[in-house]
Amino acid sequence: MAMAFIPSLPSSSFLAILFIFSPYYLAYCASSGNDPHGAFLKCLYRNSTTAGSISQVTYDQTNYMYSSLLDLSIQNLRFQTPNAPKPLVIVTPVAVDQAQAVVRCSRESGLQVRVRSGGHDYEGLSYLSGVPFVILDLLNLRKITVNVENATAWVESGSTAGELYYRIGEKSNSLGFPAGVCPTVGVGGLFSGGGYGMIMRKYGLSADNIIDARIIDADGKLHDRESMGEDLFWAIRGGGGNTFGVVVSWRISLVPVPETVTVSTVLRTLDQNATALVHRWQYIAANQFPDELTMRITLQSLDGTDGNRTMQAYFQTLYLGRTDDLLAVISSSFPELGLTREDCTEMSWVNSTLYFAGLSGQPLEALMNRSSNAKIYFKNKSDYVKEPISEAALEEIWKWFSRAEQGALVMILNPYGGRMGEISESVIPFPHRAGNLYKIQHITAWTDGSAEVSAMRVSLMTQFYQFMGAYVSKSPRSAYVNYRDLDIGKNGDSGKTSYQHASEWGKKYFHGNFDRLVKVKTAVDPTNFFRNEQSIPPLPLP
Repeated sequence: MAMAFIPSLPSSSFLAILFIFSPYYLAYCASSGNDPHGAFLKCLYRNSTTAGSISQVTYDQTNYMYSSLLDLSIQNLRFQTPNAPKPLVIVTPVAVDQAQAVVRCSRESGLQVRVRSGGHDYEGLSYLSGVPFVILDLLNLRKITVNVENATAWVESGSTAGELYYRIGEKSNSLGFPAGVCPTVGVGGLFSGGGYGMIMRKYGLSADNIIDARIIDADGKLHDRESMGEDLFWAIRGGGGNTFGVVVSWRISLVPVPETVTVSTVLRTLDQNATALVHRWQYIAANQFPDELTMRITLQSLDGTDGNRTMQAYFQTLYLGRTDDLLAVISSSFPELGLTREDCTEMSWVNSTLYFAGLSGQPLEALMNRSSNAKIYFKNKSDYVKEPISEAALEEIWKWFSRAEQGALVMILNPYGGRMGEISESVIPFPHRAGNLYKIQHITAWTDGSAEVSAMRVSLMTQFYQFMGAYVSKSPRSAYVNYRDLDIGKNGDSGKTSYQHASEWGKKYFHGNFDRLVKVKTAVDPTNFFRNEQSIPPLPLP
């Protein structure tokens, strides 16, 4: 993280003088009752225990650090443009009571609040809004406390997955946690939508392993699991972020992992029987492999030296055990892959998180880098597959990769089964459980930010997604809420909507759980203060 965005606080004896000369104070003095920006700053000062302290983490558009702080966590460059909506104020609280003040004051001044943890929302909903808004950026709330003795941890929502992995590995070689492969993803959004990774088949989702949380409600009050109640606790574990309140911290159950795990990556092209291997993988990855084994596939195109286009299939494996045991499993269930001892590497579980993040060979401290990934333009979508796709259909898919420019389309196939198939679809809001063979992440990414190229790539993804409809889940065509996609339906620009309209996208993310989410929303936030283009709506007030 760029330390420049978290300036050290002056001593308490100096705070009052500093505050008087701050832009925050000037805006406070100049504000009037019909100015939501000024009203928000007035309220923030009035509701803060230390005015000077909160002035140090409050940035409006007059602050020289405003633009850098806004851009810091924007991961999709499609939304980092001069014309993108900008917040009136960004607040990066260093204490929970400051976050509570932001919620109270946003509501009092009539501003929307968007909550940002790591900035990975695929549609930018954690930092964009069509109406005047404030960003509550949690990047300073990232304390992680690991308790090895009882295998739990408290994790603040501004932490990243990489920071969590590092803190676990710092304390133990035999504990882990099921979360994502991208270390810069903020846990606030990750946990809110479910969260999955390379040990999902053994231990389920991140959200399946949450045992307590602290949330700020629409009145600015702080609750734990006991005071929020079981319905709200159910909803925040997979029901999507920025809908029910601001979760500031989570208590998670850590999971046992062996001190040595095995990783491998095997590349196969069409000449190396990639089509048949991908077809065969569909039958065994979810239903025949042991829960300790996760093998995912990344598919992309490549122009050969002879000028011919081919497909590349990368088979990436994590096995919770030693190489000898992995080779025995593969030789028995998937000998066609031709996995060899030379393809395998043994390491600790925490080092495997570096491996799958593309950071092999780097020190564990690389997990602490909040901006280690290169920012790009992208448009992604998701699908679930319940029946194997035939070899003939796979060859039709390859034709799309051949017609597009090299690398313009990428598919990542993540296997389900194991523990994922044992958990009921209603235990938490995330419903994609038994019956799913794998999830697809459709990706198109580019570096030329021109309007022409962006429109062309978004159109390509739209058309390819339509083509794939014949091979994936139906009624509804399911989607993963953490791969946010406004194309499948959205609320109004202000976030206001009806139950019927929101059902268009809500049933795709949550299936039958959508109705329960609506009931929880109606109970805890009946005026729909926390809202965005795909937030759960409350039922109309009587």
